Amino acid sequence: MRKVRFADGEFYHIYNRGVDKRVVFSEIQDFERFLESMVEFNAVEPIGSLFEHAFADKNKKHSPKLVNVICYCLNPNHYHLILEQLKENGISEFMKRLGGGFTNYFNLKNHRNGALFQGKFKAAHIDSNEYLLHVSAYVNLNNLVHKIKGERFRSSWREYLDTSDKVLCAKDIIFKQFKNKDEYRDFAENSLSSILKRKDLLKELETMLID
Repeated sequence: MRKVRFADGEFYHIYNRGVDKRVVFSEIQDFERFLESMVEFNAVEPIGSLFEHAFADKNKKHSPKLVNVICYCLNPNHYHLILEQLKENGISEFMKRLGGGFTNYFNLKNHRNGALFQGKFKAAHIDSNEYLLHVSAYVNLNNLVHKIKGERFRSSWREYLDTSDKVLCAKDIIFKQFKNKDEYRDFAENSLSSILKRKDLLKELETMLID
């Protein structure tokens, strides 16, 4: 049984990596498929597969969301998400659809069978607002923790800076605590620097450093 119990209105740091530390995002198509899945599978009413959903009635009323995505970072062999649960069992259902759907896509594309991710996704309850702000910096800038650059990652950082055409994240919980995006950018960059320098905090987060 999972130690962390999910409650509506609470925030959680969700993370996992490829089985045997294998690369799970090797091409732009892989990143885009995972991000598309984060949008389409985030609905109380199941949509089936993305293939099936492509033929669905586009005029059908949208189902309520299971979760709010606050931040994300997809690195070559692992991902980090911050999720707020909106519906009972929402995080578990969302992650089941997301992990299963992407695994099916990946296995079909790469002519393989079996598990893609290392067991059940990991989860940590974000139990204070201060911790939420610092973990948002950690996730938004997680590629820098692992020194990943170029096209080898995707994160919500550009969305937070308004330099992305994607709108996946519910940013208000973060932004309402700052004057503007520039103030948050300064906070996030300084927070990450502090996390990497403080051995006690880094040790706490090292359980999430899964490269």
